[in-house]
Amino acid sequence: MTLPNLPPDDLFPVTQDSAQALFDWVYAPWVKDLGLTDFVVREGFCAMRLPLGDHLKFFSGAVCGQALMAGIDTVASMAVATSPRLGKGTIYQHTHFLRPAANDDFLIEATVKRFGKASAYVDCSVAFVGSRELVAHAVLEFAF
Repeated sequence: MTLPNLPPDDLFPVTQDSAQALFDWVYAPWVKDLGLTDFVVREGFCAMRLPLGDHLKFFSGAVCGQALMAGIDTVASMAVATSPRLGKGTIYQHTHFLRPAANDDFLIEATVKRFGKASAYVDCSVAFVGSRELVAHAVLEFAF
């Protein structure tokens, strides 16, 4: 099977220098609308800031879980993209929400715990930028 629109060779595997360009090339406009910024990328790791924004909030003022899960999936997939193997996408995501996500920006950090033969296993945390209190924790698996 041939995949259309593969990323240019200079964008993959992702590095600190190519992270923004790969992000701009790969992700859907609504993912970009999350506002993820401050990329930190190294082999098996990615971190980004998710700024608090009214477009992400429920009526209560807390950021909705769907926005956090999309941020988690995005950051984790970028961590997996540090591998020279082209991934096929997320096959599993389990997220625990530990406290209301309100009143601060969020730091999302993803660490690949294992690059296996058929998949990669990723541990991900979401914390308040100011206090570093854990807001959510997720584990994900990506297919190769």
